[in-house]
Amino acid sequence: MSASITRRELMRAVASAAAVVVLPSSLRAGRGGTAPELSDDDVARLKAWTFALRHDRLESRRPAFGERVARVGELAIGTPYVPNTLEVYLRGSGDAGREPVTLSLTEFDCVTLVESCQAVARLAGRPGTATWTGFGHEIERMRYRGGNRVGYSSRLHYFSEWISDGAARGLVTDFGRRLGGRVDPRPLRFMSSHRSSYPALASDAVYAEIAAMEWRLDSHRRFVIPKDRIADVANKLETGDILAFATSIPGLDVTHSAYAYRRPDGVMGVLHAPLSGGAVEISRKSLPEYVDAIRTSTGLMVARPHF
Repeated sequence: MSASITRRELMRAVASAAAVVVLPSSLRAGRGGTAPELSDDDVARLKAWTFALRHDRLESRRPAFGERVARVGELAIGTPYVPNTLEVYLRGSGDAGREPVTLSLTEFDCVTLVESCQAVARLAGRPGTATWTGFGHEIERMRYRGGNRVGYSSRLHYFSEWISDGAARGLVTDFGRRLGGRVDPRPLRFMSSHRSSYPALASDAVYAEIAAMEWRLDSHRRFVIPKDRIADVANKLETGDILAFATSIPGLDVTHSAYAYRRPDGVMGVLHAPLSGGAVEISRKSLPEYVDAIRTSTGLMVARPHF
């Protein structure tokens, strides 16, 4: 993909961004949700990125939604990787039963990048001014089961459920089965088995809710494209397809999420926010090489986002 908007136009859009946005109390913003007020940089990015997507759509062919999603990822390249931003509110006097929607466009982990790119692309595809509140609502309907935020346990903690829940509501299509994926029958028990690693699970009530959620997921079939078949399916993927890297770690479904990204040389790579690189990037390795390099990887789950 290439940018058709000029740097001058992008900077003009940044300069025109509102400096102050009033948020409902249910939305947290700024760096990792820690700041009491919205970062000007976050707002500037939302304005500039939606402007860029709308400009691209008007001035060139009408790209597929996945390409628009990946275009946001291109604009995010170099943005710092920051882990555990959704848990920050729990380090103080936060209440897991009243989880806020934590938002940022100035730092990402792998999942928040995946969510944010789609949220910005959806806002850009609709008429009217893109607002931070609108961005928050888009994130909320992806991040929580059924789009309903009713506390920590309503968050889609296992990415395989993030895919299946989104597929049930038309946000994505699960491509695992049609690409030759095999069912991963292992039960998901990682959170309940590592209670001390999750601050919210100090509450017996929240722990019980998470354990019950894990048991319910036993009936959800997860289709994983085996590691040795990734090279065969790479050419069937499109830029902007969602990738979930399946793992052999007991009780866990995936360890990383990203976007498929076809580079100018035709090789399918990975657009993601990696812990190892410290910032949003497009991988130097091809997708098969990237998967092969992950010691615990068993393959991929794939989904295609929809407007």
